[in-house]
Amino acid sequence: MHFELSDRARKLALQLDDFMQCHVFPVEALHGEQLEAAENRWATPPLMAELKARAKEAGLWNLFIPAVHAEYGGAGLSHLEYAPLAELMGRVLWSPEVFNCNAPDTGNMEVLMKYGTPAQQKRWLQPLLVGNIRSAYAMTEPAVASSDATNIECSILRHGDDYVVNGRKWFITGAMHENCEIFIVMGKSDADNPDRHVQQSQILVPRDTKGVSVERRLRTLGFDDAPLGHAEVSFDNVRVPAGNILLGEGRGFEIAQGRLGPGRIHHCMRLIGCAQRALELACQRADSRRTFGRKISEHQSVRESIARSFAEIEQARLLTLMTADKMDRDGSKDARDLIAATKITVPEMAQRVIDRAIQVHGAGGLSDDWFLAEAFNYARYCRLADGPDEVHMMALGKQLIRRFAS
Repeated sequence: MHFELSDRARKLALQLDDFMQCHVFPVEALHGEQLEAAENRWATPPLMAELKARAKEAGLWNLFIPAVHAEYGGAGLSHLEYAPLAELMGRVLWSPEVFNCNAPDTGNMEVLMKYGTPAQQKRWLQPLLVGNIRSAYAMTEPAVASSDATNIECSILRHGDDYVVNGRKWFITGAMHENCEIFIVMGKSDADNPDRHVQQSQILVPRDTKGVSVERRLRTLGFDDAPLGHAEVSFDNVRVPAGNILLGEGRGFEIAQGRLGPGRIHHCMRLIGCAQRALELACQRADSRRTFGRKISEHQSVRESIARSFAEIEQARLLTLMTADKMDRDGSKDARDLIAATKITVPEMAQRVIDRAIQVHGAGGLSDDWFLAEAFNYARYCRLADGPDEVHMMALGKQLIRRFAS
């Protein structure tokens, strides 16, 4: 199996790497300083405006848009071609927004590309594509185990020419951002349907609609992920036009599956970038510090840790590329076993590698002097985002048993 990039994709990877080295890494500390000094942590730091303008000018905007949706702009890359680009962006946690390639907006834009009406696309997709607004995806709920999406209790009920939405969601990424203007909300429109997978619908809810309330911000391992943030959001008799429904009643589970496949693999691509950078930092730290009369890098345990991390990253990268290639050739549905395997493997790998790098850095690894602590947080919550490990293992195990037992 060959994972050869096209000449165009290879050129974009070199261009993106150069952009990161010249424009992103030099202002990494300043980004944090601007967030800390800001009166509003949920506003985009001022330096981002210049970075985004540079990215657009360089043709590094909307790189995530797959070839099948090339009419919406971007580079028209395959999943396989996008993988090394996402990995490069993953080396700085906030940098995907520079290129308009950040979650949850990428997934929400893909939903609108795949399932939106022309009117919905004009109203919401176009502003997202140019980066004028941000968005959020509201599925997870505090009152039920949302790892089983059929459990959700939020209601989306037809009343005349409108739908009325009632429910409470939490860990809604992007909801805190001051430019978040639209929620894609999943709820039940036919709770009594005997087929649990057609009870749900998804609907577009503007953030400024009466009855929408951001109740509180939520932290993960102490991080608030500003300026995107995670929030608990309530919907109290929220009335939106019937034309805001996506694809039609009862299609919510179908939309969720179509959205989450690419989203899961994008997280994994970025996490490989996190892990790779953590490994490189560990090597640099180990070679610059001394204990017991010699460099840390000369201790056998440290060398073993670094060697193990290298091997695990390479294995995870190959699995991710294999999954992306399968998605390109056969579609996300036929690649679901590899998507599940990747989602199980990569976040846990990144968590282990970053943890080892923290250990090499000593107490400093837990501080914000390096990106390691926040990267560990990202890897840890990715083991829950877009479905927890256990759900993917359960689904994958079921597929494999059916395949091989027959």
